[in-house]
Amino acid sequence: MAGVAHVGSIIVFPERAVPWPISGADDITVKSLQEAVNGGCRILLIGCGPRFLPPPGALRRELKEQGIILEWMDTGAACRTFNVLLAEDRNMAAALVAVE
Repeated sequence: MAGVAHVGSIIVFPERAVPWPISGADDITVKSLQEAVNGGCRILLIGCGPRFLPPPGALRRELKEQGIILEWMDTGAACRTFNVLLAEDRNMAAALVAVE
């Protein structure tokens, strides 16, 4: 969030950010994303770390079944995309794997 530094992975909503207790893309599951899923977002950006890695196979399908569009990218791209969607007042969240 503007002017605030966060340490570690986080899930960011337009109005708040919460810690996300994962350390890398291999830890990302629907269960680890419950804060975002329960938050009612329709678009979920996932920043998978410093470089792009393929998403876990079933994740996109599982989120789609809950009415959520998954956009998977590296963390830097997810931050930039979050800011664009925020300006468009979109119903979204971003789950961001921490980078060094």
